[in-house]
Amino acid sequence: MTSISVVVCVYTEDRWEDILAAVSSVRAQSHKAHETLLVVDHNTSLLDRLTREYKATEEVRVLANAGPRGLSAGRNTGIAESTGEIIAFLDDDAVAERDWLLRFAEGYTDPEVFAVGGRTLPAWASGRRPRWFPEEFDWVVGCMYRGHPTGRVRVRNVLGGNASFRRTAFDIAGGFANGIGRDGDKLPLGCEETELCIRLTRARPDAVLLIDDRAVIHHRVPPARERFAYFRTRAYAEGLSKALVARSVGADKGLESERRYATRVLPAGVGRGLRDALLARPGGAGRAGAIVAGVAAAAVGYVVGSARARRSGATFSIVDIAGAGSAGAPPGGPADPNGAGGTEDRKGSEGAKGSGGGEAAA
Repeated sequence: MTSISVVVCVYTEDRWEDILAAVSSVRAQSHKAHETLLVVDHNTSLLDRLTREYKATEEVRVLANAGPRGLSAGRNTGIAESTGEIIAFLDDDAVAERDWLLRFAEGYTDPEVFAVGGRTLPAWASGRRPRWFPEEFDWVVGCMYRGHPTGRVRVRNVLGGNASFRRTAFDIAGGFANGIGRDGDKLPLGCEETELCIRLTRARPDAVLLIDDRAVIHHRVPPARERFAYFRTRAYAEGLSKALVARSVGADKGLESERRYATRVLPAGVGRGLRDALLARPGGAGRAGAIVAGVAAAAVGYVVGSARARRSGATFSIVDIAGAGSAGAPPGGPADPNGAGGTEDRKGSEGAKGSGGGEAAA
């Protein structure tokens, strides 16, 4: 049976019940997880509390993030400490359906498959989607959005909160880039998995990345994230993040999927919203307006992020995992300091590697 290590990165005691629910959902899988690694991001109190909670549970290991603060370094710590053939990532405020890991495992029967992602559904705190909130922007709350490929299909990148990778993917491409991903509520807030996936397929052009929408998780959306102010801020942050990705891998690949989304999916969404408004259906005008506002915020973020990147150079680093990884990228690729803007972080690599031995990372 394919061995799958599950990494859950955590950072705050405010999500205590969510963390316990996430771990419980992993322990209830039909395809038993090889291990569950809880990686705590520089929070001693939470680390101690989780260590006490799971001290008698052999299949759950609690670790401290061995790198700098942030989700990318936490994931890299989990990768370095894990022992499964496949490494899956689950958000700390999400629960997985029973066959989540089974669907991932099925994808890896093909040796050319290096990543499999799943379908993330929103669990709204209010009990229902806000009328003004367009499905085309569900990525704002970390979920699969209208217009994303469905079924079991090949994709450019998987979505980080519900994803898995073959271990050798990190030997080939290195780990998640520090400086792109989430660090608490600081901006930017994401796209590290996009950058990694593009870097992987550049280093290994025959690598297949899949989405299987039968691998389902439910992601909690708290009240604050149901508000327009968060929607706008998160869209702006996405623009900042996309600018960093484009600097790393080039705008041709970094914005490849986004062009189709912006030219086909979003105009159709605006059209549906305006049609519903004309038919006096609730929320139609609000959804159309939210799409326009979201696009504008993301565009501003991209312009600002691009200007910052040109002014200050690369603000992220690509980390080797346990001595392998970005060194294997082709010359002139994103791991090359003279290439598309990424830099190797050898110091960070040793930090992740040094957490080995099993002692001690939305």
